[in-house]
Amino acid sequence: MAAFLQCLKETYADPGEVLRLRWIDISGNIITINKPVKGHLPGQIQVSNKLIAMLNSLPKTSERIFPTRYENMYRCYERVRKRAAHVQQNPRLLSIEFRSFRHWGGSMIAHYTNGNVLTVKILLRHKRIENTMKYISMIHFKDDEFEVTSATTIEEAKEILSAGFDYVTQKDGVMLFRRPKRFSSKNSTVINAEVQS
Repeated sequence: MAAFLQCLKETYADPGEVLRLRWIDISGNIITINKPVKGHLPGQIQVSNKLIAMLNSLPKTSERIFPTRYENMYRCYERVRKRAAHVQQNPRLLSIEFRSFRHWGGSMIAHYTNGNVLTVKILLRHKRIENTMKYISMIHFKDDEFEVTSATTIEEAKEILSAGFDYVTQKDGVMLFRRPKRFSSKNSTVINAEVQS
């Protein structure tokens, strides 16, 4: 269950797509989603070493990584969720569904990219831009949840932008940049996704 939930979190995939994953869909740190659900596109995404280790620790008794039905997986999840809510004394955990991971991911991408609808569309593999627009009402973090840096030359600015920072403003010849502290461009990078409008 932990590997399944981590896979939902890092791939932004629909639970049905994760259940269809096969061992041959993993190559290094790249997971390929070949069998998307209706309204989604196939694509590839880079995931963490932690997730790959979790998946590799599972028994390889089937062509599929998670050889079970959705109903069985969800019943198991309900038991785990109920136990976690009781142990943590947090009834809000009971409202977390499998699809909540995808919705959380879409909201975070929208925030990190300042509402760049095309980036959200590519990462979530939507066929239609209309399905992406609901994620653009972004979550606003406090200012102290951002890393800040500066540059005085174009070369420095290019390096900072490639590290995931966003340009904010320029003052007295110094360019200022920031990025959310939770952002890590290495943790979930789309390698290849077909884009259609």
